[in-house]
Amino acid sequence: MTSEHGRSERETSERGTSEQGTSEHRTSEYRKGLRGGARRRPAAGRAATAGAWRLWWRIGERAARLRRPDYPRTGRSGIRRWLPSWRQSLSLFVFALAGLGGFVAYAYAETQIPEKLNSFATQQDNVYYWADGTELARSGWVQRQEMPLSKVPDHVRGAVLAAENANFYSDPGVSLSGMARAVGRMITGGETQGGSTITQQYVKNAYLTQDRTASRKFDELLLAVKVDNRLSKDQILEGYLNTSWFGRGTYGIQRAAQAYYGKEVSELDPSEAAFLASLLKGASLYDPALGPKSRARAVDRWGWILDRMVTTGVLSAEQRAAYTHFPEPKAPPGTSTESGQPGYLVGLAKTYLQKAGKISDAAFDLGGYQIYTTFDRRRTTALASAVGKVRRGFDPKKPKDKYARTGAASVAPDGRILAVYGGPDFLTQGFNEANAVTVRAGSAFTPFVYAAALRDGVRRERDAPRTPVSPGSVYDAENDLPVLTPEGPYWDRNGKVVKGKNDGGLSWGRLTLHDAMARSANTPFLQLGMDVGLDRVARAAQDAGLLGAGLGPRVPAFSLGNSTPSAIRMASAYGTFAAGGVHAEPYSVVRVTRNGEPVKLASHRKDRAFSAEVSGQVTDALRAAYRRSAAASGEEPVPDTAGKVGTTGDRTAGWFTGYTAREATAVVVYRMDLRNVTPLPVTGLGGTEDADLTYPGRIWSDYLKSVAGRGE
Repeated sequence: MTSEHGRSERETSERGTSEQGTSEHRTSEYRKGLRGGARRRPAAGRAATAGAWRLWWRIGERAARLRRPDYPRTGRSGIRRWLPSWRQSLSLFVFALAGLGGFVAYAYAETQIPEKLNSFATQQDNVYYWADGTELARSGWVQRQEMPLSKVPDHVRGAVLAAENANFYSDPGVSLSGMARAVGRMITGGETQGGSTITQQYVKNAYLTQDRTASRKFDELLLAVKVDNRLSKDQILEGYLNTSWFGRGTYGIQRAAQAYYGKEVSELDPSEAAFLASLLKGASLYDPALGPKSRARAVDRWGWILDRMVTTGVLSAEQRAAYTHFPEPKAPPGTSTESGQPGYLVGLAKTYLQKAGKISDAAFDLGGYQIYTTFDRRRTTALASAVGKVRRGFDPKKPKDKYARTGAASVAPDGRILAVYGGPDFLTQGFNEANAVTVRAGSAFTPFVYAAALRDGVRRERDAPRTPVSPGSVYDAENDLPVLTPEGPYWDRNGKVVKGKNDGGLSWGRLTLHDAMARSANTPFLQLGMDVGLDRVARAAQDAGLLGAGLGPRVPAFSLGNSTPSAIRMASAYGTFAAGGVHAEPYSVVRVTRNGEPVKLASHRKDRAFSAEVSGQVTDALRAAYRRSAAASGEEPVPDTAGKVGTTGDRTAGWFTGYTAREATAVVVYRMDLRNVTPLPVTGLGGTEDADLTYPGRIWSDYLKSVAGRGE
C-alpha cells in the first residue's frame, strides 16, 4: 500500500516535471518564432502570447489534418473503405451548400434589371408578298394599349389572381417549388408545366425571351426577386396585365377586352373577366373560335376560375351562382387586306410558316415578319375568274343551288402552290374550300390504282407470286360486274355481292388498262385495286402526295375514291406524274425575314414515288383521257396536257384534275351544308343535270387556257 502510494507520488512528480519541461520547451520555440530583436515582454504579456501561439498551433494541426482527409479510409476494408464517414459527408455537403449559396449571391449581385422592355411594344404588322415581290396583304399587327391598374375593376384583377397566383400580394415574387417542377420537366424532356408567379411571368414577358430552358428559368428567378424588391405589387400587376398575350394579336387586358367582347376593360363583368383570365394559360388552347375542343377547354377553365374567385373571396357564392352561361366572345375580325382570295392565301402561308419555322402563335403575333409566298398573282386572278364565270349561273335561293361550293388549286411540280380558290370571300366565309378534306375523290383516284399496279404488279391467287402489269393488260369493263377475290366474289356486311358500276351504266367489254383510263371506265380499276392489294394502293397514293389521314377504309370502293383529299393535295399528287415520278411536298412560303434577319425554314421534301417509266405510262393514259373529254365538250385540247374527270357514286361531287409540265390543277364542285358537314347531290346544280361532269372541267379549261394564252 505504502509502496504503491510512493510510486504514485513519484509518477505524478515525474509527469509534472515532464509537462513543465515540455511547456518550457514550447515556450522557447514560440519565442524563437518571434521576430528577431523583440524585447522581452512583461509576464502577463508573455503568458498571453504563449496562449495565442498554442491556439494557432492547434488550429494549424487540425487544418493540416483537414488538408489530408483520411480517404480512402484507413483501417477499413472492402466497400467500407470507400464510403466517407458522416463527418466527411457533412463537410462535403456544407461546402457544396456554401458554394451554391455563393454562386447564387454572386449571380444575384451581377443581375441587372434591363432598362427597356421587350420589343413587342414597338412591333410592326406582318407583311405577305406575292411571288413577284409585290405586297399581298398585311395582318397580325400587335394591338396593345396601356391601362392603369386603377381603371381595371377589382373583379377583373381578382379573376386574374385566382387563375394565376392567388398569393401574389404575400409571396416573395418567386415560387421555388414551381420553378423546380418546371426545370425538372424541361431537363427530363417532359411537357412544360406552369408554376411561375405573376412576378415571374411579368419578368418573362417584359424582359426575357419565351425560350423554355433552364438558364432562362434561372434568369427569371433572379430578376423576379429583384423586381419584387424594387417595384410595388400593384406596379408589377399593372405591368403584367399590360404585357400578357391574350391571342388574336392582342397584348394587354384592355385590347383583349376589345378583341373578344368589343368593350373597355372597365365594362367587363366577372364572367367575362374569368374567360379572359383563362386565356393567360394559353390563348391558342382556349379561344373558342379555334374549334370545338378549344371551346370545351375554355368552358371548363372559365367555370373553374369562377369557383376559385369564390374561394379567394372575390365573389360570394350567391354572385357565383348567377353566372351559369358561358360568355361567348365575338368572332375574330378579319382585316381589310384579307378580303377576297388573299385571306385564304394568308391563312395557308401562315400555317405553313409556323410549322416550317417552328413559330408559336404568341411569337407570330409579335409581328415584324416579311413573308415571301409562292402565290402567283395573275394565276390566282385567272383561277378566281374561271370559278366566278361558272358560279354566276348559281342562284343560292334555289334549293338545288343552295350550299354550292367550289375549291381549286394549282401546284407546280416542285411543290410551289401557285394559286388557290378558297371560296367567294374570306371575310364572309373563312372556310377554305381548296383545303377542305370533306369531299370524296371519286374516280379521280383511279390513276393512283393504275400507278400502283404498274409499279407493284398484281396477285390474283393467294400465295402466288406477283405478276407485272402493263398498259396493255386487259380487264373486263362491263357494267354491274362482281368484284372478285382469290376465294370468289367479295361480299359486303349485308351479305350482298359487291358489284362495280360505270358512269352512265355503260359496258365497254374488255379493255386494256390504258384504254380503260382513257374512257374513265370504273369496273376495271375496281378489280385492279383488289388484285394489287388495297394496302399497296394506299401506299402508292401516299407516295404520290395524298395524306394518309384522308384515305378511306380499305374496301373495294377504296379504288374508286372513298378517300377525301383536298384540292391542294390532289393537284400535288397529280403533279408527281408531271414531275416524272418525283413527289415534292406542297409549300406556300419561299423565305421569311423578321426585321431584315432571315428565319430558318424546314427544307422542302422531295421523294421518288414512281419510276419515270411508270409516270410516263400514267401520263400517256391521262392525255388520252383529256383529249376524249375535250372532244366530248367540243373544245380544242391544249397540247401536252393530261387530265381526268372524277365523279362519285352518289353524285355529290365532281372533279377535274389535270397537268402540264408547268403545273397541276385540281377543281372540285360540290354541295355541302357546313353546319353538319352533310354532302348533298350536285345533280341539277345551275340547271344542269350532269353538273359534276360539266362544271369542274369548264373551270379547269378556262383557267388553263387563260394561263397558256399568256405564254406562261
